[in-house]
Amino acid sequence: MFISPMLLDTAEEPFDSDDYLFEPKFDGHRLMISFINGQVKMFTRHNNEVTRQYPELFNVPVGNHIDVVFDGEVARVREDGTNDFEGLMNRFRMGKLTKMKEASRTEPVHYFVFDILYLNGKCLTHLPLVERKKILAQILIPNAYYHATLSISQQGKALFKVIEDIGLAGIVAKNKYSNYVSERSENWLKILNYQHAEVAISGYRRNEFGWLVEHEGRPVGCIESAVPADAKKAFHKVAPSIITGQDRHFVYVKPILKVKVRFRNWTSNNMLRTPEYVGFASELKSP
Repeated sequence: MFISPMLLDTAEEPFDSDDYLFEPKFDGHRLMISFINGQVKMFTRHNNEVTRQYPELFNVPVGNHIDVVFDGEVARVREDGTNDFEGLMNRFRMGKLTKMKEASRTEPVHYFVFDILYLNGKCLTHLPLVERKKILAQILIPNAYYHATLSISQQGKALFKVIEDIGLAGIVAKNKYSNYVSERSENWLKILNYQHAEVAISGYRRNEFGWLVEHEGRPVGCIESAVPADAKKAFHKVAPSIITGQDRHFVYVKPILKVKVRFRNWTSNNMLRTPEYVGFASELKSP
């Protein structure tokens, strides 16, 4: 059984509120797990079935004669407690069953359950979050792979500080009294734990927007989002005077224009993951 998930809106800063529960945000992918008549099925948020990808999650830890649909996040967890998103994507893309089974032993995933949507023939989505949490606590029996997501009241700022210190992805703020809707909602807010850096623009795409950037003389990615129109205009006023070459796809410039970016993390090959423009490091002037 697939239930289309409730999606997160975004808040820029952590906050405190008596009306909200605050949870860690894991750096994985959304996973709905359906356990009906003893059969387990797993779905992504887009209703793609991925049951065979995660053999270690086949044994759903609930009591006898329980039919249930859980909502949660599947993630890889390093020894230091941080998440390995690239490792999870390697698991997600595996095609051979023998490799999946071996990886379930050597590179296991963990499922962090944060909601229960269906129980023994009854849909629970109309209930307020706090009531669903109570039911979840009664039904889920945590084990080595299934975990109940930590949830605290009021103290979003304190939790975010802990998350920053640990190096997790961020936090999620959820209205205690929200029912579960299969759409994006302001009742659930993600606050991401961004990293920040200053990089140099080394080129730009010819046919669509994108700034190539480098850090300490090494290419680290492409900025594609959050760049306002006035920043694009300011760059293109300066760019013609610093062009060094071009090919079919890119125009290359002297890497003298510095940009502040925020991003999720450095990848294993030292690239920026999902960099976003924050601002120019200094006023743009033609050389």
